[in-house]
Amino acid sequence: MKEKKKKSRQVEQAINPQLKALMDKEREKNKKNKIKNRPIVFMTYVMVLVFISMFGYIIWYVFKNADSIVANTANKRQDSFVKFVCRGDIITSDDVVVATTKTDEDGNETRVYPYGSLFAHTVGYNSYGRAGLELSENFDLMRSHVNVVSKVYNDLNGDKNPGDTIVTTLDYKLQNAAAEALGGANGAVVVLEASTGKIRAMYSSPTFDPNDIDNVWDTVHSEEGSTSTVLLNRATQGLYAPGSTFKVVTAMEYIKEHPDYENYYHICNGTDIFNSVSIRCSNSTAHGELDLKGSLAHSCNTSFANIGCNELDMDKLNKFAEELLYNGNLPYDGDYSKSQFKLDGDSDKSAIPQTVIGQGDTLVTPLHNALIMQAIANGGTMMRPMMVEELQNADGISLKKEKPKAYGSVIDPEVTKAIIPMLQEVATSGTASQYMAGKPYTVAGKTGTAEYDNNGNCNSWFVGFTNVDDPDIVVSVVVEDYTTNQTSGTYVASRVMDAYYSE
Repeated sequence: MKEKKKKSRQVEQAINPQLKALMDKEREKNKKNKIKNRPIVFMTYVMVLVFISMFGYIIWYVFKNADSIVANTANKRQDSFVKFVCRGDIITSDDVVVATTKTDEDGNETRVYPYGSLFAHTVGYNSYGRAGLELSENFDLMRSHVNVVSKVYNDLNGDKNPGDTIVTTLDYKLQNAAAEALGGANGAVVVLEASTGKIRAMYSSPTFDPNDIDNVWDTVHSEEGSTSTVLLNRATQGLYAPGSTFKVVTAMEYIKEHPDYENYYHICNGTDIFNSVSIRCSNSTAHGELDLKGSLAHSCNTSFANIGCNELDMDKLNKFAEELLYNGNLPYDGDYSKSQFKLDGDSDKSAIPQTVIGQGDTLVTPLHNALIMQAIANGGTMMRPMMVEELQNADGISLKKEKPKAYGSVIDPEVTKAIIPMLQEVATSGTASQYMAGKPYTVAGKTGTAEYDNNGNCNSWFVGFTNVDDPDIVVSVVVEDYTTNQTSGTYVASRVMDAYYSE
């Protein structure tokens, strides 16, 4: 018995090392396999995570942005809505209907614009690809949110449901005042609410009648009418030399670079030469000794040429212009042209004198000029311009209200505090005083006369705001060919401002 146990222990002792070696080998093999499989497992987890994320994003995108997808102006699905919905109205903030749909006895629908050419560029037209609000708000105009009972009744009778109503920020009285003040002159007027950025008026001349868009379209696209610009919204797409309105930018840059700006003085002799360029004031008027406020008030060309050539860093001026959105995008949803400013530290020195007084290669739209002045009036904060205030159903029940939004601070508040009294001086005793002095309300602003050819022909500008201590509206006006029609931007702005404060 003892012998058997002894043999058994000997066998175990012989087997155990082999078993242990085998098990160690197996463990080592498993360990190597785990190391080999680790990248595969990792990639599997990554792929599963990516798949879940993509699937989740698709669900979120569809539910969150379904309306915006359909609302995209390029989405042709909107055209199918016409089978079920009668296009809604567009009205002004003071309840004037500027676009509506009329249906005859046979069910034929006609888009009607009761005030014809007055709102043509802002409201637009509903054919040939659409334009204006008819394009940007097409989705909401073709949706209906009338009550359920009305929907059921219309469906049972085979009638279309009435589309929703777009309530704009536009003011009929101001729009009409702008059109009447411009008269037969070409140009543009933009009126913004200073604190909110709401567009109260936007008028462009020449204009057209959207009720007659078929004939207008045929004429514009004919050989004879190929040079016509009636469809161009000059307020947002017209690019003009800013003339002396740009001196506001030059003056603000000078204030930024020179904390002692109140000590500035210049003796104006009416004409002078800067960087080999001859600069003269209007009618070669000698303004005498001027400080910065007087230079701006009397729009002294030689003083600002002196500032540009001898007192400013051109790279800093370029940076400031771009902070004011020259060469960049405006916070505006409609069609617009980009303003341009080309001067910098590497530019030819001979370009400085003309550029700093608003000539040269600098170009700006009336809307952009209004936004810069609005930022000054608003303590440096530029508001996003808005033209849609509210969405209502056909019964006048509010569905959505748009809130004013700030673009951001583009000017140091201290700089705006310094420049505003100078702009007020322009209105009380300077170049705008003929039409702006003695008003029952205060005005701050800047005039501008910008040459557009080598024959001395000029456009006339005014950009400014009312009620200086608590600004109400910003008005930007450009009148083309002032040399011929003698309608000044200041006169037009004065008429519009008066209309705002009239009963």
